[in-house]
Amino acid sequence: MNTTRQQLHSLIDVIDSRELNVIYQVLVKFIPVDEPLPDEIEAIKMGRKEIMCGETVSHADINWD
Repeated sequence: MNTTRQQLHSLIDVIDSRELNVIYQVLVKFIPVDEPLPDEIEAIKMGRKEIMCGETVSHADINWD
């Protein structure tokens, strides 16, 4: 039998609310984890360096109008 998403939704609707955390912990194991790309890693490093050097602008200093 091929399980459908609708069948899973229906099962979740009848689970005792005290058990929802257990079900959540099981389901979350199947969600793929995104790994940052090399250019994203470099951007993060650059951003952290700018923060450490005080090269950032605070939200309060931005004219949002």
